[in-house]
Amino acid sequence: MTVVHPNLEDTEAKMSARDVSVFYGDKQAIDNVSIDIPTKYVTAFIGPSGCGKSTFLRTLNRMNDTIPSARVEGEILLDGDDIYRSKMDVVQLRARVGMVFQKPNPFPKSIYENIAYGPRIHGLAEGKQELDAIVETSLQRAGLWNEVKDRLDDSGTALSGGQQQRLCIARAIAVDPEVILMDEPCSALDPIATAKIEELIDELNGRYAIVIVTHSMQQAARVSQRTAFFHLGKMVEYGRTSDIFTNPLEERTKDYITGRYG
Repeated sequence: MTVVHPNLEDTEAKMSARDVSVFYGDKQAIDNVSIDIPTKYVTAFIGPSGCGKSTFLRTLNRMNDTIPSARVEGEILLDGDDIYRSKMDVVQLRARVGMVFQKPNPFPKSIYENIAYGPRIHGLAEGKQELDAIVETSLQRAGLWNEVKDRLDDSGTALSGGQQQRLCIARAIAVDPEVILMDEPCSALDPIATAKIEELIDELNGRYAIVIVTHSMQQAARVSQRTAFFHLGKMVEYGRTSDIFTNPLEERTKDYITGRYG
């Protein structure tokens, strides 16, 4: 049973999960998780390695569909629509619910093409001028424009690791998503690049519903307003980030936060 803190003020839910379980073949990875992802806040998923937080994150844009043995039970709603219904256009869903992965994964194309690709295939731009504007806006929002504006024809893979990760965030932003999922986006980055990504999350907060999986409790405390603690495939506790870190209600949460395991 998940402990949900009582003093969560009412906020509009962008996504809602109800009784979600995930199986890989016979192995159960997620056990009966229910949570509302608020529209206006950054929500962090924390917990020890292998506790299911990334698996659960991947259910929110059906990334688990790419794993043949994966099976998802329960209901996940985006603006009230069940994303697992058979008629759901998964390509469209992933434009609305963008994802940034642990390891930066720019396309082996130019910086410009990395950003322009999504808007082009989704028909979001009429002509080159509109496309140019989307590329510039996305790179500006990702805090990268000033660093790359004179080298848009260079390969995205020639950028530094931190710049590549911001390029991937710009690429997600370019298709005008409503939700951005980030799966340990800083784990491959140095402290300076990490600080830039955290600043960026701060700036994007309020414009998108953001969910971040992080193994760093300090990072969760810095960037999020809501935190869910996962352990052994279950969501143990969910509440305001400040409450989870200063006044956890569950013994297992307290043990994790004070460093007794993890």
